[in-house]
Amino acid sequence: MYSKYNHTFVVCAYGKSPYLIDCVESLLNQSIQSNVIISTSTPNDLIASVADRYGLPLFINEGAAGIAHDWNCAVNHCPTELITIAHQDDVYSCSYVESMLERVNQSRKPLIFFTDYEELRDRSVCSSSLLLNIKRILLFPLKSKQLSSKKFVKRLSLSFGSSICCPSVTLVLPNLKTPIFKEGFKSNLDWEAWEQISQLDGDFCYCSEKLTRHRIHSESETSALIKDNTRTTEDYLMLRKFWPDKIARLINVLYSKGQNSNTL
Repeated sequence: MYSKYNHTFVVCAYGKSPYLIDCVESLLNQSIQSNVIISTSTPNDLIASVADRYGLPLFINEGAAGIAHDWNCAVNHCPTELITIAHQDDVYSCSYVESMLERVNQSRKPLIFFTDYEELRDRSVCSSSLLLNIKRILLFPLKSKQLSSKKFVKRLSLSFGSSICCPSVTLVLPNLKTPIFKEGFKSNLDWEAWEQISQLDGDFCYCSEKLTRHRIHSESETSALIKDNTRTTEDYLMLRKFWPDKIARLINVLYSKGQNSNTL
């Protein structure tokens, strides 16, 4: 049985985000308080001051910069079996850890835990949109504990797009192969990781409650990758892992229209 002592939120801090404090405070206000640390490849006064203000361990990544490298470093900094990579712009419901522990402990072999989510757009909360609803349809079969271990169901949920909200994911490290994230992709390294994990024996533990709020803003890395078409190219490469070329191209055309939901 896993407890709060077996879980760590590792905040991946980059640059000088005006939302970092909101993220950290949401992690410290959990109904069940687990561990919180900060990991960064861009040490600066803001990140250091937040770590000092809240008494959080601060780890500086070494080696070549890159998202995969940074996320793998974040995982390596954590001393616990359960790890949530918290994105600095996002916030978490106070019941996230409580729900995660309950669901993970109900599984015979949990691989990852993840939740439904809402979007933060400026000061507004978006709970429903075409893209969000499509993702919920894709994930619906995983609400069944009997189906959450079936490889076909796990892969089907990923085969039409990146349906799993990355910051909502908790990794159950003893049941996974490391490193979790591969070098290469800039936008879809999380989707690629879930695709690899979907081939393992074990459960995708899905909570359909909206326990994460993902912030959409013009200066995010995702927004930049959409503008230069990196996202579209990587989406096609991911879809080819599930479909023949012609079908993958067709799905990618439709899927790319959903990128409009990442703009303000």
